[in-house]
Amino acid sequence: MTSAATSETMTEAPAAAGDQRGTVVLNDVIKRYGDALAVDRMSLTVQAGEFISLLGPSGCGKTTTLRMIAGFEQPDAGEITISGRSVQGTPPYRRDVNTVFQAYALFPHMSVAENVAYGLQQRRTPKAAIREQVSEALDLVQMRRFADRKPTQLSGGQQQRVALARALVNRPAVLLLDEPLGALDRQLREEMQLELKLLQSRLGITFVFVTHDQGEALSMSDRIAIMRAGRIEQLADADTIYARPASAYVAAFVGQQNFFRGTVVEHGSAVDSPHALVRGMRSEPGGLPEGAAGQAAVRPEFVQIAPDAAGGASDAANTARGTLIGVAHLGETMQYLVRLGEDQSLIARRPTPDAPELSVGDAVVCSWNAESVLLFPADDDPSSGGYVAPPTD
Repeated sequence: MTSAATSETMTEAPAAAGDQRGTVVLNDVIKRYGDALAVDRMSLTVQAGEFISLLGPSGCGKTTTLRMIAGFEQPDAGEITISGRSVQGTPPYRRDVNTVFQAYALFPHMSVAENVAYGLQQRRTPKAAIREQVSEALDLVQMRRFADRKPTQLSGGQQQRVALARALVNRPAVLLLDEPLGALDRQLREEMQLELKLLQSRLGITFVFVTHDQGEALSMSDRIAIMRAGRIEQLADADTIYARPASAYVAAFVGQQNFFRGTVVEHGSAVDSPHALVRGMRSEPGGLPEGAAGQAAVRPEFVQIAPDAAGGASDAANTARGTLIGVAHLGETMQYLVRLGEDQSLIARRPTPDAPELSVGDAVVCSWNAESVLLFPADDDPSSGGYVAPPTD
């Protein structure tokens, strides 16, 4: 970059080099560490200007995928293209991407302004242009008044903003974020989620965000890629991921679920578990085979709970009786833990203003609608995420 960017160009979407600037495409990408398969024939297309999150547990391959896009790792097979160009063998500094890490990686001996200017200096940008672009980048993250401070004089949230400014000052086509909010406390993390999404919408830059925090992914992303053992288990928007998970694994990882395991009955539309006959929605065309092993899932917020004083029958599609063994105040909701039997418990959550007054030890009845239940095959283990540990840096 040889001329100063104007304030207008810093706040508008980047000019496209063709229609593909900011696109990221992975085609059958494989990455191994020794005998361990970290990324397994992964294919993904990220549209220009999209905010996409790679979400999954530790070891599922999400950070390895990000590092391959950045150029810090090379795939063993497959192809990665950025802005329509293959980047096989291209070093990180020659890719039109920048990365924000959880640790921020700021130079402690440099001021905030010097940290942000570093990349421009490496590109031999004229000094006048550096001053203007650094000021604009710091304005974007509301940090200009801290320009002369050292990173050690800043809070965690302020350091994160400086790292963002340093990554954005070159106006990359793609910004890669590797759990950048992980070191922040809860309140600041939630504030930064909103700021990140607003910043991305304002700039129009493609964001690829890696996280294990489902709340972050749900609140910010245009689409979410749920990863499992090096593959994408489901790729969809937040509403679809939450309401129509493609597997028991996705259902369990995003939000919380009550699972009932048993035998599929009623022509594939119910699971007869030891503690409840659970009727629900069919998870695949034609439903599950009758007589097969299956599992039903219902989220805690769909479960009604009341005292079981009468002990009579309920007219709800699904009911289960048990003993209340725990009550927790979660602010906007009350959470109830119910023991149905020695090997089965159930969680119910109700809005605090409407929550029933119950005490530990009470006999309770829980009920929920069939429309709130999803049915899955028994062999779809919600806990099996796979684990591959990449080499440490």
